[in-house]
Amino acid sequence: MSATNPRSAVIQLGLGLSLLLLLLMTTSSTAGILDATWTAPTMNTDGSPLTDLASYRVYYGTPSSPCPGSSWAQVASPTPSPGPSQSVSFRLTGLATGALYRAAVSAVDASGLESACSTEVSAVARAEFALSPTGPLNFGSVSLGSFAEQTVTLTNTAGGTVSGTASVAAPFSVVSGTPFALAGVGASQAVKVRFTPTMATTVSTNLMIAAGGGTVSAGVTGSGSGGDSIPPTLAITSPTSSATYTTTGSSVTLQGTASDNVGVNQVTWVNSRGGSGTASGTNNWTAAGVGLQLGSNTVTVTARDGAGNTAMATLAVTLSDTAPPTVAVTTPVAGGTVAGAVSVSGRATDNVGVAGVQFKLDGVSLGPEVTVAPYAVTWNTGTTADGSHVLTAVARDTAGNTATAAAISVTVANAAKTDLTPPTISKASLSVGSTGATIGWATSEPTDAQVEYGVTRSYGALAPRDTTLQTSHSQVINGLVTNTWYHFRIRSRDAAGNLGLSGDYRFKTRSR
Repeated sequence: MSATNPRSAVIQLGLGLSLLLLLLMTTSSTAGILDATWTAPTMNTDGSPLTDLASYRVYYGTPSSPCPGSSWAQVASPTPSPGPSQSVSFRLTGLATGALYRAAVSAVDASGLESACSTEVSAVARAEFALSPTGPLNFGSVSLGSFAEQTVTLTNTAGGTVSGTASVAAPFSVVSGTPFALAGVGASQAVKVRFTPTMATTVSTNLMIAAGGGTVSAGVTGSGSGGDSIPPTLAITSPTSSATYTTTGSSVTLQGTASDNVGVNQVTWVNSRGGSGTASGTNNWTAAGVGLQLGSNTVTVTARDGAGNTAMATLAVTLSDTAPPTVAVTTPVAGGTVAGAVSVSGRATDNVGVAGVQFKLDGVSLGPEVTVAPYAVTWNTGTTADGSHVLTAVARDTAGNTATAAAISVTVANAAKTDLTPPTISKASLSVGSTGATIGWATSEPTDAQVEYGVTRSYGALAPRDTTLQTSHSQVINGLVTNTWYHFRIRSRDAAGNLGLSGDYRFKTRSR
């Protein structure tokens, strides 16, 4: 086998120093290191020269006999053919400072074959860096509205470059010294920590030092003292910084600033005409979508600090509506013939709100104003003389703006019909392509109103019946599938309302 024989390899582990932490509940976690050094093997177990050395595995752990085991680091071999007495070194990081570790090394060739482990050695993991001073970091009592700072010094005790960061949770903060890079033994970096209390209470948290693949955490503490009687400052800056604002929109978004000697906890708003909410943000806040009522609205914004002190600012917002609504009569259809009880309906919209819709017949109100959608009334045509009549609708918004719908003419025909014969329809022409067709037809009553000409598209091959007015007696259909059969028929309704249907026709689109 081509695995190496490491019996001549020697591992030398340097002794580490226990980590000193400047904090309450001083606790080191994973910032320890060990330097492992061994002599590279030169022969295989069969006595042949070693020419395919790929890497080493450094096994380590706090239990005895770590090799082989689950905790190991892979180290690439500088050369596949080590020379006599060639030394190899590797630094293990992320260890528990002050803990005793045992280690052994094996060699792996290019085929992945691994040798037996070397003789096991042991040493105590030392710290990569030290903290000074060595006492607990206690800020004591600090008055609300002020802050206190303390400085710790990180020193490289392991050599090389130790890089990392320092962090701590509010109300503590690291104001300088992070990130850090300590190049060489003795290199140092000052880290300044600030305590800014926001409440009259004792606060404890952890300072985190992350460096060289390991972390150290320790507690810091401080107490807030004294009362905060200073209220915040507050200003509305948008949509205006003045005291009044006029808009035509049904809502408004307010923005502004707030500040406090300790800190702003919350910004809220309330409208004198109804509605309230909490703004997003504090020092720079936004109150989005404040609903308005027609006329004057007083919006009051309140900023509150941790001690309950408040500041208020107001904006008088006037909702001015000068835009008229839009309105249209939707049924019956223009040019149609009606009889009996008929539903007259319409649609109306407004930028603020529709107050009501009044339908009119020949200029006279057709029932009371409809104030709730859907807007519709019933017209009893039996009380109206047969013949042509005009329908329209007037919409009114909450500001009193009005708009009148385009008038439509309909024919009332309650008397007995004299025309009971539906039109007859015949296909006159058909031109078919690969993806479309043109259909032409003729009717027996060409001068009557052709209001329902269209194509009945059967078998799911085409969209539903097209009821577009086709006074030209022809229609072009596009978007068809090539080499496919399609079915259609033609509808025609005359002025008396008689409906005529053609026979069923079909055609096949051409191949490309």
